[in-house]
Amino acid sequence: MGIKEGVRQQLAVRFGVLLPHLNERQRRLMLATEAGLLGHGGVRAVARAAGASETTVRRGLLELDTGSAPLGRGRVRRQGGGRKRLTERDPQLLAALMALVEPDERGDPMSPLRWTTKSLRKLAAELARQGHPVSPGSVGKLLRASGFSLQGTAKTLEGKQHPDRDAQFRYINEQVKQFQAAGEPVISVDAKKKEMLGRLPNAGREWRPKGEPIEVEDHSFFTGPKGETAIPYGVYDLTADVGWVSVGVDHDTSAFAVATIRRWWQARGRLDYPAATRLLVTADAGGSNSYRYRAWKAELAALAAETQLAITVCHFPPGTSKWNKIEHRLFSQITMNWRGRPLTSHEVVVNTIASTTTRTGLRIHAELDLNAYPLGVAISKARMQALPIELHPVRGTWNYTLRPAPTDQTAAPVPFTTAERATVLELLDDPRLTGMTSGDLDALAEKLATAQRAQWEQQRYEARGGPRRQRPGTHGKKPLLNGRDRILVTLLYQRRVCSQRVLREMLEINDRTMSQVITDTRVLLRENKVSIEPTTLLFSTPDELLAYLRTGDLASRSRELLPETLSDPALTGMSRTDLAVLVDRLALRQAARVERRRHQQRGGARQLGTRGGIFPQKIGDAERVLAAVLFHRRVCTGEVLAELFQVSRRTIGNALLDVRLLLEEDGFHLKPAPRKHRTVDALLASVPQQGNPPR
Repeated sequence: MGIKEGVRQQLAVRFGVLLPHLNERQRRLMLATEAGLLGHGGVRAVARAAGASETTVRRGLLELDTGSAPLGRGRVRRQGGGRKRLTERDPQLLAALMALVEPDERGDPMSPLRWTTKSLRKLAAELARQGHPVSPGSVGKLLRASGFSLQGTAKTLEGKQHPDRDAQFRYINEQVKQFQAAGEPVISVDAKKKEMLGRLPNAGREWRPKGEPIEVEDHSFFTGPKGETAIPYGVYDLTADVGWVSVGVDHDTSAFAVATIRRWWQARGRLDYPAATRLLVTADAGGSNSYRYRAWKAELAALAAETQLAITVCHFPPGTSKWNKIEHRLFSQITMNWRGRPLTSHEVVVNTIASTTTRTGLRIHAELDLNAYPLGVAISKARMQALPIELHPVRGTWNYTLRPAPTDQTAAPVPFTTAERATVLELLDDPRLTGMTSGDLDALAEKLATAQRAQWEQQRYEARGGPRRQRPGTHGKKPLLNGRDRILVTLLYQRRVCSQRVLREMLEINDRTMSQVITDTRVLLRENKVSIEPTTLLFSTPDELLAYLRTGDLASRSRELLPETLSDPALTGMSRTDLAVLVDRLALRQAARVERRRHQQRGGARQLGTRGGIFPQKIGDAERVLAAVLFHRRVCTGEVLAELFQVSRRTIGNALLDVRLLLEEDGFHLKPAPRKHRTVDALLASVPQQGNPPR
């Protein structure tokens, strides 16, 4: 007879209460016991009531009938039961897997997955190809059992460490403690990563209604035309736990960096530290606050003179900028605050930075800096030497103090201002130098204005990779020299009034900017068929040029009269006529030697259409022969000749060597002079003042 429905229901209730508390073997034996008591049909009834397999119930009955002994304490199955482990069935599986995930350490560096992502599916597929069939899940279990886990990269490598790294860290720590103990302000400064503005994706997530994310561009950068940027530069007060951030719109220059420090001091620093006489600045070794930049030190010197603070700067060693306090106490908090939201405008950037706080009390003030900070500014060597800077005994290149008062009161400690540059340009706008009146120069500038704007836009178009994304603004991106000034300096250079080096020193513009200005303007002058006649004036130093502009006197410029003076027979041991014949005889071979050397330097023939530079050789062929005659007669030393001809010792040395070889080939011998002069004054004093020997 069948099992009654009431019995089935009772079994289901009983199993529902007891089975969850039993292990696998206990459940099997309990089900078998109930089935045996029910008799015929009991196996099926018990299996259905318990939701188990009939095979499981029958296996339990078999165990009861055979009277198998109880298992050991804590065991559910007999020893050796169940499927064999993968590593037991395939002893080579684990070794093959390790060779794939660590090819450099344990396996073949030419592993098939050496340069691909090692996902579980790819690992399983490669193992199967090698004869080790395994599922992706099993691969994951094997990796976890071997101590592996999913990991990203760790930014811990700092590259080659500077030998003074640890000593500099200790020195910075000592300086910070000393300043804080004395109640003096200590700040950490740095520039944050430049941010592009627009609806660009930003890392991170924030709470929003489900299914309504902020829509942004599908790229994390603008492809093509360059948009607006925000340049945050921060000042972090280590003692007060207060930050100040200026958001620039132009360039991250030393002037911008110090302007941010100036704003912090005027708005917060002098109020928080009213009795301060010193300021300690900790900064990394690169960027706009690099210890290598003259402009950084010159701007700080101006700030020291303005605030009457002795500003001490301690730089972190190269490659250790992450240890700068501002990085993880200020910038990291700002990054977390604007995560998951696009920075669409300068206002958004400023407000987001200003709203950044922490539970420890961090407060940040942020403001927009619309001022222009053009690139290309250089600090002259003379101005740098006049700075009131004091290098510390410990690694003076990284640690220095700028005093409020300059050591040289005759030189301005502040960087070159726009007004000063305008004054110099006004002096250079002299018809004696330019070969034209100011009115003619204005007319030329007006004529080339359209071409200059077109050239500028073309260069910006190529740099952006496309047209502008917005209309030109009224702030930022202003060049150091306007169109007229660019034409002026190019005229001076092409007329051979002075070299680019002299122009750079007078205007305090770096070599790259000056070279680009002259190169671009020369193209426009050539395209517009503007002819420029060279002048006989040639000034080798700024002082020489300024002296001429003030006095109009060329008497001090004795370079033109020098060959006539030095070719006196009393010095050369030959008549002027014989010297001229010697120069003519060596001229062709001199030119051939120079061209041969240049051919070797070029590595081939001169390209078609090329020509030499604007300026001739620093020392001409006739002057080379004259200098060689004087030197090999032992009339004077090479240093005296270098000073006379206003060239370097290396230049005069090369000239003497070239001519000496030519003289030896010519069979020319010189009788030594009775006396060797070791100064310029002594040499010139030995030249007879009256009467010239017959030629």
